[in-house]
Amino acid sequence: MKTAISIPDTLFAEAEEFANNKGISRSQLYQMAMSEFLRRHEESQVTQQLNNLYAETDSTLDESLYLLQESSLEDDW
Repeated sequence: MKTAISIPDTLFAEAEEFANNKGISRSQLYQMAMSEFLRRHEESQVTQQLNNLYAETDSTLDESLYLLQESSLEDDW
């Protein structure tokens, strides 16, 4: 699919130079950049969803488990 975007001249020049140095087309560079951007933001959405879930869940340790853990520790650290 063809599309048109508006970007600052300096960003365009940097992208052109990068693509030329890597031996790839401008289209390939933009495809790679978009894929990477989407992948990173998908990961952050998963992290946010997990954070939301953990915020809603009681994460306090049962007192009996706490006492068992505490008793298994050596006296001196």
